[in-house]
Amino acid sequence: MDAHALRRQGWTISAIARHLGRDRKTIRAYLNGERVAGQRRQAPDAIVPFLEYCAQRLADDPHLWGTVLFDEVVELGYRGAYSTFTRALRRHGVRPHCEPCHAATGRDVAVIAHPPGEEIQFDWLELPDPPAEWGVGEHAHLLVGALAHSGRWRAVLAESEDFPHLVQGLDQVVRKLGGTARRWRFDRMATVCYPSSGQITAAFAGVAKYHGIGVDICPARRSNRKGVVEKANHSAAQRWWRTVPDGVSVEQAQSGIDKLAVRMDRRRRRVGEAMTTVGELAAAESLLALPALPFPAQLELVRTVTPQGLVAFRGNHYSVPPGLPGAQVTVTMRLGEDTLRIATAGRAVIAQHRRAPDGAGQTVRDAGHVIALERAVLASFTDRAPCKSKVRRPPSAAALAEAERLRGQATGSAAERVVINLDTYAAVAERLRTAPTPEEEPGE
Repeated sequence: MDAHALRRQGWTISAIARHLGRDRKTIRAYLNGERVAGQRRQAPDAIVPFLEYCAQRLADDPHLWGTVLFDEVVELGYRGAYSTFTRALRRHGVRPHCEPCHAATGRDVAVIAHPPGEEIQFDWLELPDPPAEWGVGEHAHLLVGALAHSGRWRAVLAESEDFPHLVQGLDQVVRKLGGTARRWRFDRMATVCYPSSGQITAAFAGVAKYHGIGVDICPARRSNRKGVVEKANHSAAQRWWRTVPDGVSVEQAQSGIDKLAVRMDRRRRRVGEAMTTVGELAAAESLLALPALPFPAQLELVRTVTPQGLVAFRGNHYSVPPGLPGAQVTVTMRLGEDTLRIATAGRAVIAQHRRAPDGAGQTVRDAGHVIALERAVLASFTDRAPCKSKVRRPPSAAALAEAERLRGQATGSAAERVVINLDTYAAVAERLRTAPTPEEEPGE
């Protein structure tokens, strides 16, 4: 305002700059309308080189999380902060509008206080359309466990949601968390309780007693009671599963979810007036020690024998006796033991091996199986020369005789089918030999 007023009075730009204590370029910019009071000059937008990539990713998937897209552009060379990135996405209008997602209705929400080390919340997350190489069908299964106080969570991929896989997944999750809380919370899954009443099953009561914890079941149709693990499910589905490429192995996918869970420990939390992180809160929780071995549940999986006499299990291959290619066998493993058994459909055990580490890519062969397979393969070999293909071999006498027999049989059958009565033709011919008399004329 002062610069414009002094300029109208005839002051030079240098005089105005000396009087107001500003640079001449600043005074000239305000007088020429290049700068406006109250509006800060925008720094160069660092997202411009990445706008086309962001627009393409959001056009392919309008519900892609901003955190996932931020991780991708950081790997491509973006150096700005996350808040600057999301503000630029909104300013440039990169994300397409989705009308159904903007029709959510509000409801009352109460925050439940969870003391440190008091509760772990568990839930199954069904992942649609897994890679075909996994061989798990239409859905993959992810068991997610979250500490209710701090929000730290870990997850484990499983082939099924049955009782043995649940027990194994629970043991792996709590070991990844570094211990167990005093109580476990579940929804009304049939492997834990009777869904109609919420009463704990006898089998899972043994698991709870083995770990020395209590079990809480959510009331029917009250999934908000385990909102911490539900939010972890949402993060796992949107930030990890949505971006899993085709052709990835189960072990690689498990490594990806582990990395995401560790990265989520850097989330900031406010406790009173102090700022902390999820990882620091989880480290301060007093968790119970875990048993040395998992609960001894028995795991059974059906596998197909390969032509090489091998059975695939958890990223490794185990040998069976020869003569079973394509047969269905059952792999049995008791949790906590380092051996596995392979049985036929009739429950006859045909092999027993020491387990290799999951995902190690090892081939475990029994010496007896190797010798038997070599003998079977060598026995099928022959030193006879291969049959010649370019030779002349006309039909033999036996073949010609059989052909004549077939022709005669065909002729005889045709004669039997046609029946001709010649008496009728003879009577007609006899009448035609003489002319008819006047008495035989018609109409007489």
